[in-house]
Amino acid sequence: MKVLVLNCGSSSIKYQLLDMSNEPDLLAKGLLERIGLKDSELGHQAKNKEKVKWVRDIPNHTEGIEWILKTLVDKEYGVISSLSEIAAVGHRVAHGGENFTKSALITEKTKKDIEACIELAPLHNPHNLKGILAMEKLLPGVPMVAVFDTSFHQTMPAESYMYPIPYEYYEKYKIRRYGFHGTSHKFVAQKACHQLGLDYNSIRIITCHLGNGASVAAIKNGKSIDSSMGFTPVEGLMMGTRVGDIDAGILLFLMEKENLDCQKMNNLINKQSGVYGISGISMDMRDLHAAMEKGNKRAELALRMYAYRVKKYMGAYAAALGGVDLIIFTGGIGENDMLIREWSCEGLEYMGVQFDKNKNKVSGEDAIISADHSKVKVMAVTTNEELVIATDTVNIVFSKNNVN
Repeated sequence: MKVLVLNCGSSSIKYQLLDMSNEPDLLAKGLLERIGLKDSELGHQAKNKEKVKWVRDIPNHTEGIEWILKTLVDKEYGVISSLSEIAAVGHRVAHGGENFTKSALITEKTKKDIEACIELAPLHNPHNLKGILAMEKLLPGVPMVAVFDTSFHQTMPAESYMYPIPYEYYEKYKIRRYGFHGTSHKFVAQKACHQLGLDYNSIRIITCHLGNGASVAAIKNGKSIDSSMGFTPVEGLMMGTRVGDIDAGILLFLMEKENLDCQKMNNLINKQSGVYGISGISMDMRDLHAAMEKGNKRAELALRMYAYRVKKYMGAYAAALGGVDLIIFTGGIGENDMLIREWSCEGLEYMGVQFDKNKNKVSGEDAIISADHSKVKVMAVTTNEELVIATDTVNIVFSKNNVN
């Protein structure tokens, strides 16, 4: 039972083909970049083979997916003999609004509901929808499932998700906290509990998904009760180029002083801020570490600000949860950046965290990084959002309700 997983961005398509017949088996993965630009690049890696790259102009997502499908059946680089072997397709969809509390089989109504959420996620949902429509054209009749970044956080209580603005704007525009990275938060929390022999449905967990986009979630008894990202993925932690939490008055002040319109301000808070804005060097933490080692004070400031905000959210969520049993770091930074993990946990002894610097010397693997006697377990856990999407796809498409 082979499942194709697609994650369509504005100018990119990330994909995996997995065999879900028994234990999940990754057959191929890749990334197509620069869609709509000159010299689009497809990086593809089949199981037990070297990664290969090709360059050609790809004007749209439909042609991009068509190229990916041809690659999957290629005699030399492919992993299947026919596209008919693809039993289902799973799509990552950024925003499901209040309509989707879990993953959903894609129907005409599903597509309309995803389209209705475009105004909530104008940078993501249109491209997710493009991927769905392209697959309908290229693989007609193959069942598809949408897996939403926001659905896991739909268990948040109103006191968590409502903003203190006039209530009419919630009723009129559905302005509320939605949270993102839900598939990752849920996956690593369940994975860590399984590895530790803990009951996911009866403990308090703080998950830190740290990457170019970053968020912290508070999970109590298997349910998300709060998330640092809000109405959009701009709120919360300081990120690669996104501003995170900021006094709204600063935005008004800058708009007036710098004569910025909404589009320019949107660009400032999404693409010019975060660690890039502070350091003036890069949004890549590896570049900042290298610069800090050479004495660059702004690079060090950016790293310390990043870790401080992670720590601040962990303290807040420990209070919201009434204590914490398990803290998890995941995502590209959370899984690999030892110094950010260390700085984020400094001074948390008061809430039962005993960090172990020696155990923390791990990168890209699942590991306990707290001391043996630590009341609160701290872990680095590798995430796999594509596996979550593939699993949900299989469960929905081949459930009793959907089998003919």
